[in-house]
Amino acid sequence: MMGIVDHTLASQLRDLAARSGMSLDELYMFLRASGLTKVGELRDLLKVHFRMGHGDANTLVHAYLKVGPSDTAQGETNPLDAIYAGPNAPLRPTHDRIMAGIERFGAFDVVPAGSYVTLRRVTPFAMIGPNARSRVDVGLNLRGVEPGGRLRAMPPGALCAFKVEVGDASDVDAELLAWARNAYDAAG
Repeated sequence: MMGIVDHTLASQLRDLAARSGMSLDELYMFLRASGLTKVGELRDLLKVHFRMGHGDANTLVHAYLKVGPSDTAQGETNPLDAIYAGPNAPLRPTHDRIMAGIERFGAFDVVPAGSYVTLRRVTPFAMIGPNARSRVDVGLNLRGVEPGGRLRAMPPGALCAFKVEVGDASDVDAELLAWARNAYDAAG
């Protein structure tokens, strides 16, 4: 009977990972990078970030904690190395310049999420990652701001309210950093 239960759980975890758009290892890395350790906190993070249902998030958290938050693949690497590999490699300096500007605001967490990173204080305030191999997208959770110019509104239900497309490092300017600062301040 236990073999059936193990097989069913393994199948459920594979399905959860597939629906999230990440591998199970990437989901575990996401949870580990959050720095959270309590079941409820980890479950809520999955529910908010991936819009998982309570049961799915709970199952994933318990499987993650059973494996052990410190169990990692040999030679853990910087997630940005994978995100900006291959054709996305030329976009890494743009990402680094965006991060350098945002890091001046103060403390926040960087949570890898497959093909992008989420920046969070109490709540997520930005998402940064390559898009279309020609630009880096910066998703921002802003309040009280109207879209216009480079600042594009995202559809309802998107992980961020706005998006800015950044073609190269020279597009990281005072306007972009002001929007990022607004999102940073509202997040915590």
